Amino acid sequence: MADPIADPRRLIPGADRLLEAPAFQPLLADTPRARVSAALNQVQADVREGLGTAGDAPDWLADPAAWAERVAAHLRHEAAPGLRRVINATGVVLHTNLGRAPLAPAAVRAVADAAAGYTNLEYDLESGRRGSRYDHCTALLCRLTGAEAALVVNNNAAALVLALNTLALGRPVAVSRGELVEIGDGFRIGEIALRAGVQLAEVGATNRTHAADYRAALEAGAAVLLKVHPSNFTVRGFAGEVAAAEAAGLAREAGVPLVHDLGSGLLLDLAPWGLAGEPTAGQALAAGADVVTLSGDKLLGGPQAGIVLGRASLIEALRRNPLCRALRVDKLTLAALEATLRLYLDPECARREVPALRMLSAEPEQLRARADRLATALRRGGAEVEVTDGSSAVGGGAYPEAALPTAIVSLLPPHGADALAAALRAASPPIVATVGGDRVRLDPRTVLEEEEEELVRGVLGALVA
Repeated sequence: MADPIADPRRLIPGADRLLEAPAFQPLLADTPRARVSAALNQVQADVREGLGTAGDAPDWLADPAAWAERVAAHLRHEAAPGLRRVINATGVVLHTNLGRAPLAPAAVRAVADAAAGYTNLEYDLESGRRGSRYDHCTALLCRLTGAEAALVVNNNAAALVLALNTLALGRPVAVSRGELVEIGDGFRIGEIALRAGVQLAEVGATNRTHAADYRAALEAGAAVLLKVHPSNFTVRGFAGEVAAAEAAGLAREAGVPLVHDLGSGLLLDLAPWGLAGEPTAGQALAAGADVVTLSGDKLLGGPQAGIVLGRASLIEALRRNPLCRALRVDKLTLAALEATLRLYLDPECARREVPALRMLSAEPEQLRARADRLATALRRGGAEVEVTDGSSAVGGGAYPEAALPTAIVSLLPPHGADALAAALRAASPPIVATVGGDRVRLDPRTVLEEEEEELVRGVLGALVA
């Protein structure tokens, strides 16, 4: 049995005595006593748990100043927001875990303006009567894609659920087995479709699906032909699919709509920058799709949103579905999306102003110059750095095989790569990098130019932490 006299926890000063100590007075001057007291109680509880019942008491245990420092750190941690801006130095442009696409400055301003007061979200300023929240983006979406009508919900999965629930509730939906993809966090298209209240009529094989497979399902009573763009994987070898235009013809023959889930949300052709094979929303509509669904926060480069484009009669049916209200977007999303879409009216302006497009189309020589600039600044601070060739990724389930040439700033940390990566994540703002062997790797492609000084400061601080 442990000797209670030797128990180091008995040496922890009482809370009341610590709160009266001079070291705590600056804290109490800036923070309500109740909050300081609660923080002190938590810090003392953590210390008790760490001390256990045996061993030597640390030297600082009787020092009120040491306790005040720990309480101040606890209060800072407690006050820090859970959702924080981070510097993305991974080179993954549409990094799902980091919030995918950063917004364009125009979209940020639009969100701030909409958030600061009242808006005409559902108010027609001309007539003085109730309006529709969807009117703020639909005209732009139709102009940019050639769609007859458009609708905006909270994400692409919601867009697909709404479309299938409206057009095929309780009835079969024909879909290729090769397109029953799994998206983020283990969610699968087939399971999402079943939750929409439809039956799945799976056709073809994993690697090959033919027109006859769809035709048989349609003749058996399928109410919708669903085509899903497999944006997050590729199938090679003995493989084949029915092209969108041919699928549209089969749907027309059967008198049912073709719903084409694009997922990625591409509005501009990125082939000039080496990114080919991803259909744009306009191309999907031109191929004959009756309804097209896509994301707002992936290749489009806007806020998280699900966009539905297509025939006016079908879009109106989706809008009248009671489920649409459960999936609707708020004024901040609409403000950001409208501002982003306006940039697309001038494609070159969009490529320059939408961060995701700017990062994807960055030239290797530009990235090398930025990497050299970062390396020079880090060397001045004493860091051991080298610049090497590397590759970035698109992310967001798009262009899974694309390797974008880039320049990597490689750090050789004094105490191990994993330790430095953890210290970078603890910086303010946090810096998320990648580890390769004994190096920590920083890719300037995904670092905003206005973040470079913060990146250098954060790295140098982490190296000496």
